[in-house]
Amino acid sequence: MRWLDRRAGIALVVLGVAILAVVALTTPWDLMRDGPSVPPDPARDFTAAQIARSRAFDAATSAPAYLSLGLTIVFAGLLVATPLGERLLGSLRGPWWLRVILGVVVLTAVVELLRWPLGVWYETELRAFGLSTQNWGSWTGDRLKGIGVRVALLSVIVLVIVGLARRFKSWWVPAAVGAFVLTVGASFIYPIVFEPLFNDFTSMPAGQLRTDLLDLAERADVPVEDVLVADASRRTTALNAYVSGFGATRRIVVYDTLLAAPEKEVELIIAHELGHAKYNDVLNGTLVGGLGAAFGVVLLFCLAPLWRRPLSDPLTVGAIMGFLSLATVLSGPAQNVVSRQIEARADLHALDLTRDPETFISMQKRLAITNISDLSPDVVEYVLYASHPTAPQRIAMARSWELMNAP
Repeated sequence: MRWLDRRAGIALVVLGVAILAVVALTTPWDLMRDGPSVPPDPARDFTAAQIARSRAFDAATSAPAYLSLGLTIVFAGLLVATPLGERLLGSLRGPWWLRVILGVVVLTAVVELLRWPLGVWYETELRAFGLSTQNWGSWTGDRLKGIGVRVALLSVIVLVIVGLARRFKSWWVPAAVGAFVLTVGASFIYPIVFEPLFNDFTSMPAGQLRTDLLDLAERADVPVEDVLVADASRRTTALNAYVSGFGATRRIVVYDTLLAAPEKEVELIIAHELGHAKYNDVLNGTLVGGLGAAFGVVLLFCLAPLWRRPLSDPLTVGAIMGFLSLATVLSGPAQNVVSRQIEARADLHALDLTRDPETFISMQKRLAITNISDLSPDVVEYVLYASHPTAPQRIAMARSWELMNAP
């Protein structure tokens, strides 16, 4: 492996160890292992009709989802392993930076055009099952905005890589630092710059629910900048809440569709989100993401000599984009493993804070039924897509908690 730069190889090892160390130290691997365990059982909490509907929805949406994923992998693989990208971009003219930007736009347009019918198919199924409230104009606008955000971020990343490669032999050093800083910065500004592109947010109006939620945050000893309501009902009937940002931009966001649920269930969902804030899950995830981005840049530098052209050539835009896509897909299952543990800890935090397992169970049932969650995903789906424990697993945790905390 004479092509492997010794210093870059050392950096890969150091960054890899750092990622594993942060993940190991910040991920709760031993939740409730010493107490009684109740096995998950969908049939105990869901009717046969609800289980059948869940399976029907999964069957209807799996085909477009898998085809879209497969198309992404195939296209990315062709960009990395063949001269396809060079051929598609060979006719572009202008200064190098313009060809880089145009290259990102052209290749993104190609793959998105191929994926567009699959997106339409998926949206059609969401409407058939009553989960989508969008019209085609609204859906198209959201999709185009999402593509625009990705193109803008990709253009910055690829421009920096190619620009540094044109100037420095060891370009991976400033590029890795830049990747880390960009990831951290994006996480900080995402709630105030990008989220408003897709939803309007308003402070939850004064009232008993807001007062109770702020009291809940005080009991949890979690500083909260605000509790916001997102106008999610203009695109979906699904129920959700989440925490995003950190520091001055940390906020808890509640879908307006959730406000019709019983107040105690809303409080439990917010208690879950407060768990994320208490344990700095967004900050820890950002740190891992930043280290992962730096690792990816160094790995790209190490692999670059195997390609036909140097990365200083704008025609390598396709190879860089393909590499980034494959890295994202391949890292997904590992991220899901960590995410499921973190989500389970947030559930445990909600149970410890509210001490109300019965409401927790009713809340999980409401979420699963309304969102048509997959109650028994197969192994492939669980590995590829499950960032949260299944509803039966979360309900089983609540019952196990109840046994451990019985008077």
